[in-house]
Amino acid sequence: MNPFQTKIKVIFRDLDPLEHVNNAVYFTYMEVARTEYYMQLTGTRRLGDVRFIIARASCDYRAPAEFGDQLIVAVWPSEVGNSSFKFQYRITKQEDGTLVAEGETVQVAFDYKARKTIPLPEAVKKLLIAERSRVLGEESSKT
Repeated sequence: MNPFQTKIKVIFRDLDPLEHVNNAVYFTYMEVARTEYYMQLTGTRRLGDVRFIIARASCDYRAPAEFGDQLIVAVWPSEVGNSSFKFQYRITKQEDGTLVAEGETVQVAFDYKARKTIPLPEAVKKLLIAERSRVLGEESSKT
């Protein structure tokens, strides 16, 4: 498996009183990775051109991350539907590969002016399906 990855260094602001990353901050780490990945994959240049909303987000915490840790956030599409798609996440420590957290988000294509769900643009859908197949090592005919 070879998903998109980005590095994030844990900074003071990310910590809770117990001196490890606060649980809510992991959703920001996933957001950073998701945005970089989606924009790179689709060739999107402006945040205003990202046409989806988050319908669901979950995170399973596996080990604490602490100040100064360099984290690797991996993200990849796991399911692609008509108007929605799922991303999976793995957050590990760069130093030793310790699994820190795993997560999932459901994105829904959205028309902000009409304020309603819309079908995924066909070009985006094809990119996500191809990327899922590449990362998961599936034949491209499996969708």
